[in-house]
Amino acid sequence: MKLTDLALPKVASVSEVNHVTNNFPESDLPFYRKLGRTDLTVSCLGLGGGGSISSEDTLYAFDRGINYFFYSSDLHHYLYSPMSGALRQLCGRGSSVREKVVLATVTYIKSPEMALAALLDQFVELNIDYIDVLFWGWIGSNDRSVLQNCLQLSPDLRGSNSVYQRTIERMFGASERLKKMGAVRYIGASFHDIDLAQQCLHNDLLDVVMVRHNVAHRSAQSQIFNQLKAQDPSRSGIVTFKSTGSHSGALWDAPVSLPEKCWRPTVPDLYRYSLTQNCVDVCLTGLTKREEIDAAIAGVEQGKLTSAEVEYMNLYGELHRNQLTTSEIPSEKLIYRS
Repeated sequence: MKLTDLALPKVASVSEVNHVTNNFPESDLPFYRKLGRTDLTVSCLGLGGGGSISSEDTLYAFDRGINYFFYSSDLHHYLYSPMSGALRQLCGRGSSVREKVVLATVTYIKSPEMALAALLDQFVELNIDYIDVLFWGWIGSNDRSVLQNCLQLSPDLRGSNSVYQRTIERMFGASERLKKMGAVRYIGASFHDIDLAQQCLHNDLLDVVMVRHNVAHRSAQSQIFNQLKAQDPSRSGIVTFKSTGSHSGALWDAPVSLPEKCWRPTVPDLYRYSLTQNCVDVCLTGLTKREEIDAAIAGVEQGKLTSAEVEYMNLYGELHRNQLTTSEIPSEKLIYRS
């Protein structure tokens, strides 16, 4: 498949996208979905650069159908930079496939005064006309007032004819895409404090909420995901991260106490776990090579986990955190697989 073969429309329903691409079988875990209240159609698997994936394999991911890309220019940039060439090709000025890509970028400089500088870095490095979602990054428990100050910039940052659009036009030159989309289309925040994320769910100044979620850290399920209705057209977009890692270690490494021949969830299983949850639109991955891309997509094609599989994964997470012992688990709750 060539780069231009994937015919994702600019704005389309999930059913329309699946009909056009015809790449993915119908299942209860659709590969494409609308990102909350935005008009963005996103792949359920997002690709971040934290695994230092190459530009060649980033383009491969796009050819396989992944269209949500996450990029950092001011924290761990050395990890993200290997994918920058691909993002310039996909999203740079003059790209023939720009409207098929959802470019999410992040700044960890939580300062309204520095917002323009962070934005300029990204426009210069990637040679882009606009950003689909700009995230304020790593929002922790001490950042409540700082985030509020940053969000006050939303009307100036997002959409066409905004203050920041006019500034970018003066510095980089106007373009039809920039005039139509604005410099930033939507605003997001990446939270490391679930309580603060919950309070921001219905904030009109915040379009997309990103939170940590995995089998060992499940508080986002009750405090974020289950507070939303999937079909609510006004709900926030939801992106998860850290699906495969915990303070207890890599979650694909089974707890030593897990009985022999019990199901050992793989990395794609861990992605499916997050995507099985209510209202999760995108599971952000840190894939490192094309073989992992293929495996992750094959996992999604299996559909949602069953309720029994979800319950087992919950127990697996408890074992990983040493919050439970195998003697406390009823034998019928364990799943054995060769």
